[in-house]
Amino acid sequence: MTPSDSWILDEISCAGRENLDDAHVSRYDAKMDAGAVDEVRFLREAGHLTSSSTVVDLGAGTGQFCLAVAPECERTVAVDISPVMLDRLRDKVGGSGLTNVECVAGGFLTYVHRGRPADLIYSRFALHHLPDFWKAIALNRMAAMLRAGGALRLSDVVYSFEPSEAGERIESWIADTMADSVEGGWTRAELAEHVRDEHSTFTWLLEPMLNRSGFDVVARDVSTDGIFAGYLCIRR
Repeated sequence: MTPSDSWILDEISCAGRENLDDAHVSRYDAKMDAGAVDEVRFLREAGHLTSSSTVVDLGAGTGQFCLAVAPECERTVAVDISPVMLDRLRDKVGGSGLTNVECVAGGFLTYVHRGRPADLIYSRFALHHLPDFWKAIALNRMAAMLRAGGALRLSDVVYSFEPSEAGERIESWIADTMADSVEGGWTRAELAEHVRDEHSTFTWLLEPMLNRSGFDVVARDVSTDGIFAGYLCIRR
């Protein structure tokens, strides 16, 4: 696949309205804590992150994870489809003093990995921007970027409830999560926009995609409200 293929999804059109908005990107770090330090510790202790690792952060956003992981590895490639996010990311990397972070404009369907295969791919709250057909394509592309035995750390909004429970579960999540203003957190309108306009899927659809793409799930964490899921996967 190449970006010139007429049937390839335009990922920028699916990037999420807010991720193309300067004001949203400027307040993103205050609204969203990626828990990057804990994620780095988890991956290091699990044996999937060493000083010689090549790490690809797909959907790197403002760079919370890539800035935390770069001191722990040899090479970090931070990839994002949003020009606004990428500008913010480059500013932060430039001010960090880190010399092993490459900022790349691209997405799940267009990023072309160069150099030796990745040891670790990290993606958090990004894959949901793709419809399920394209999620499967993206996961297959991720597997091709990784060495055999390499790891995928994937976290996202992934629903573990039944379709018949959707109304109750979504309403409960919005009520428990929503903030009064966009500066203080995620408003009801923003949360509703995610459910309505983006493409979060079910665990029982995503997990077979992972398997068919060549991954074995070795750790799985599903939130008690049925809204979030995190996976550690090994490429066969």
